[in-house]
Amino acid sequence: MNKELLYQNKKIFYRIIGNGKPVVLVHGFGEDGNIWSNQVGPPPNYVPSLRYAREPPKEGLRNAQSQLTENSLFNKIQFIIPDLPGSGQSEMINDMSIEGMAEVIKFILDTEAPLNPPQGGTLYSDISNKQDNFKNSKSKNPLSEGREACIIGHSMGGYITLALLEKYWNHISAFGLFHSTAFADNEEKKSVRRKGIDFINKHGAFKFLKTTTPNLFSQKTKDERPELINELEAGLDNFSPTALVSYYKAMMQRPDRTEMLQKATMPVLFIMGKYDNAIPLEDGLQQCHLPEKSYIYILRNSGHMGMLEEKDKCNEILEKFLLEI
Repeated sequence: MNKELLYQNKKIFYRIIGNGKPVVLVHGFGEDGNIWSNQVGPPPNYVPSLRYAREPPKEGLRNAQSQLTENSLFNKIQFIIPDLPGSGQSEMINDMSIEGMAEVIKFILDTEAPLNPPQGGTLYSDISNKQDNFKNSKSKNPLSEGREACIIGHSMGGYITLALLEKYWNHISAFGLFHSTAFADNEEKKSVRRKGIDFINKHGAFKFLKTTTPNLFSQKTKDERPELINELEAGLDNFSPTALVSYYKAMMQRPDRTEMLQKATMPVLFIMGKYDNAIPLEDGLQQCHLPEKSYIYILRNSGHMGMLEEKDKCNEILEKFLLEI
C-alpha cells in the first residue's frame, strides 16, 4: 500500500507491506524506498515500481534461494519503507540533517506504529533502564510487545537509524546497519564529500550519480553482472542537486555514535560487504562486537549494494534475523 503524510507541510511518501510487527527499511544516499524491492518482494495485490526490479516476480515469494515469503514474514511483519525527504516521491524538509530526517521516521512510526502511551528518551543514562527492562523481560521476542519497531538502515539510512536510536531508544526493539557505520566522517572522507559537492554544483545530480554509482559495486559484479549497474543508473534522473548536497552536508556533520552500539542490549544486525569502498569492511569489523547481541554477516561477493549484488543471501539474512529476534 502506498501512503503519504504531511510533515511540516511537506509530503512524505512511504510504502506499507504486510501485517504484523513494524520493521522500517531506510534507504541510503542516491536511492529511494524501491531499492528494497528484491528484499520484501511483491505481496498480494501489490503492484511494484519497475525501478530497481531485477526480474519478473516469481510465483509465491519463496524459492530455493530463500526469498522472503508471504507465509513466513508478510503475516508476521509489517514493512514500512519510506522515501527519505528529497528522494523518490518525498519532498525536502527544512531540517535535512541526519537528526532531522530521523524525526521524519519517528513521525511515520507515530502514525503507523504508535506506542501507547508514546514515550521518548534523550539521555544515554536512560538506556541503562532499557537494559534492565530488556534483560528482565519474560518475552524473548521484543517485537511481540507493544509497537516497538525494528529499524534497518542502508548506508546513510544507517546513520539515520542511529540518530533515531539515540533519541527514541524505547521505540526500537532491534536495529541493523546494512553497509553502514557508527563512525563519523574522518577528514579524508569529508574531503571526498566536499569534492563531490563541487562536482554536483558544476555538473548536476545525474552526472554525479552516474559517475559514482559503479564504484559502489564489487569488481565481480562489474565483470559478471553489469546490467545491475546499468539498471540502477537508469533510475537516477529524479534527484535534485540541492537534495544530494544536503545529504552530503548532513553526513559530514553527523557525530560519532559508536556509544549507541556499546550501550545497545537489543539485537543488532551487521551486514558488511567484503569489497565495500564506501564503508570499508575494516570499519564494520571494529564495531560489530560492541553490542551485547550482534548478528554479523559478511557478503563475500559484494561491494556497497548487497541487496542487489547478493539479493538471495540478503533475503535469507533478513528473514532469519526478523524471525529470530
